[in-house]
Amino acid sequence: MIFETHAHYDDKQFDPDRRELLSSMAEGGVGTIVNVSATYESCERVVNMVQDYPFMYAAVGVHPDEVGALNEDTFAKMKELFRQPKVVAVGEIGLDYYWDNESHDLQKKWFAKQLDLARELDLPVLIHSRDAAADTMEMMKQYGQGLEGVIHCYSYSKEMAREYVDMGYYIGVGGVVTFKNGRKLKETVEEIPLTSILLETDCPYLSPEPNRGKRNSSLNLIYVAEEIARIKGVTCEEVIAQTEANARKMYRIP
Repeated sequence: MIFETHAHYDDKQFDPDRRELLSSMAEGGVGTIVNVSATYESCERVVNMVQDYPFMYAAVGVHPDEVGALNEDTFAKMKELFRQPKVVAVGEIGLDYYWDNESHDLQKKWFAKQLDLARELDLPVLIHSRDAAADTMEMMKQYGQGLEGVIHCYSYSKEMAREYVDMGYYIGVGGVVTFKNGRKLKETVEEIPLTSILLETDCPYLSPEPNRGKRNSSLNLIYVAEEIARIKGVTCEEVIAQTEANARKMYRIP
């Protein structure tokens, strides 16, 4: 079944029908979901939410746009959440120079500290990088060597994707691969092996065609799998099976 590696079901956009939607996942072919925190406040929310759903797991971390909420005290409290069951990764963490909500130095500081935390806890990392290709790669070479993880919502060149794959990282592929203007991501999917690709939505954002512009959910991952299959010249079933195997290996979920 489809393994959704990156969702945000604690988002307010799901308040009207969250339980109903999540209850429909198995029927829609989605077998496993990792719910990912972004803000400091959301860390506890995602951990609590996944306890109610046997097929859901949590990732705990603070997005680069939100690292202003972190200090030694809040970081220590966030770290305590990793004692809870079903927390399988550190994320999403990284650099975001598009919104530039926080200074680059502050983003780098907490990116490094969260990478170090993943190493300490022996957990994979979910890397957010937007308009920060060179600095992210530099940070990953300095602090991320030997870790496991995924470059989430990958948006850079196929050459850089290959470099990340050579470092042992997966490439997260979502709705953008179905867009007509998603040429770079299509080229990346063509370039790298299927054994290095994970399916993700980043829902409620980035709905694939034919639902572009609408609220996204894991039920739309079938369109992403179909496009990857078309690019790779394999069956959709092969894409779903291999990406599930990849995700279970990275998250260490049997």
